[in-house]
Amino acid sequence: MPDKCPAPPRSITSPCIMVCTVDGSSGLCLGCYRTLGEIAEWSRMGEQRRQQLMLELPSRIERIHPKLR
Repeated sequence: MPDKCPAPPRSITSPCIMVCTVDGSSGLCLGCYRTLGEIAEWSRMGEQRRQQLMLELPSRIERIHPKLR
């Protein structure tokens, strides 16, 4: 019986929209609303933590000055 081929790795869902500019006041990316630390850690985070952050991100827009939204 032939060996099974391993399944290809799953892609990691990301909120990145390629607008990579960080607001100095809030410390959030203006494209995805993550912090630099969250962006750096994203690929190493567990799926559950990433899902939790994905749910939280839309509410972070309030932390960014209205002129930058």
